[in-house]
Amino acid sequence: MKTLIKLLTFAIVLMVTEAYAIQDFQGVATYKTLTKLDIDEDQLKGSGGSGLSADMQEKIMAALKKGSQQTYTLEFDKTQSIYKKEEKLAAPQPNSGNFNIAINFSGGIGDVLYKNTKENRYTSANESYSKLFLVKDKLQEHDWKLEKETKNIGEYTCFKATKTFTRTVNVSSFTSFSTNDKNKEEKENKEPETREEEVTITAWYTPQIPVSTGPNIYHGLPGLILEINDGRTTTICSKIVLNPKNKIEIKEPKKGKKVSQAEFDKIMEKKRKEQEEQFRSRSRDGVVREVIRIGG
Repeated sequence: MKTLIKLLTFAIVLMVTEAYAIQDFQGVATYKTLTKLDIDEDQLKGSGGSGLSADMQEKIMAALKKGSQQTYTLEFDKTQSIYKKEEKLAAPQPNSGNFNIAINFSGGIGDVLYKNTKENRYTSANESYSKLFLVKDKLQEHDWKLEKETKNIGEYTCFKATKTFTRTVNVSSFTSFSTNDKNKEEKENKEPETREEEVTITAWYTPQIPVSTGPNIYHGLPGLILEINDGRTTTICSKIVLNPKNKIEIKEPKKGKKVSQAEFDKIMEKKRKEQEEQFRSRSRDGVVREVIRIGG
């Protein structure tokens, strides 16, 4: 009888200990992203008129083909996470004579993204146009389809999940504001052409790390997402530290003008149009300006 009581006591202590460990479960994951761009060389050559030299065309195409590479960290516990971009010096933009070019990767998540899967909400701190915004909204529901396919990422066994949806994209991401354009007035007044495209997002998650979160806006799978591809950007985990020695303190961003995602998108669209108008007005000084906008 005493032996049975001891065994039951040990089992209860073990279950309580495991429950506490799960409740206190934390981790830090490092992710690398690569955005590949599909820019037509003929489109590039024809956009800048006589202001774009062959040498400059080659430099720009090399930069575009390399794509955008970024490093992020994801700090997480069972229900909360913080996704932050690693700070680094901005690469110099191609510049030559009377030609300026800006490569603008838009459509980002902001400087800091906080997710709370238990409360189904997120907060994104985003500094845009010299102003800090605090975007607060509900988490997007992801209609994941769980697949049988598996693969290893590092020491973790990952399972495949997919979701398909339709999105609206600009037909051309290359915008020109050049004084050499013959049809400048017509181009200025023309709305950007868009088209609908079907997109399949592929995620790889591991049940070995029992948290329903992942990089960027993604969540909702029975395990941490270690890799995701949305057809344009691939994000893959390169390092994971579970239950680090120094306890993680996940803090939701608090500073900035509070707006919803829809309000923020509307503000950014207005600012984008204002910026394009500024480029057009400044082009009167004879400088050819090109803006390459990716993701929006």
